[in-house]
Amino acid sequence: QVQLVESGGGSVQAGGSLRLSCAASRVVSSIACMGWFRRAPGKDREGVASVDMSGRTTYADAVKGRFTISKDNAKNTLYLQMNSLKPEDTATYYCAADNSLPCAIWYYFGYWGQGTQVTVSS
Repeated sequence: QVQLVESGGGSVQAGGSLRLSCAASRVVSSIACMGWFRRAPGKDREGVASVDMSGRTTYADAVKGRFTISKDNAKNTLYLQMNSLKPEDTATYYCAADNSLPCAIWYYFGYWGQGTQVTVSS
């Protein structure tokens, strides 16, 4: 099992940046797959980015070139650096993890954090 706690959400103007953090209860290098998802009001949850044990990443088309997922093994933390934010990025962002491979945002994730709110104003 793994517990996940997100932080770093907030309010920002369009074009700004935020970095989300996800603290894991065990060494992130031992977790097969980790990712970020988001749910906007009135919309389904969507995958944002994922990273596997080897560092391979996947991104949703909507965030490619603007968001970067990364891990800090020494801090047991997953990050999502979000640049050039747009109002349509407004959502609750969730950290997720799973012990299975393959790893990508369209696969199943068994462990979830509580979420952190990101609001982007125009």
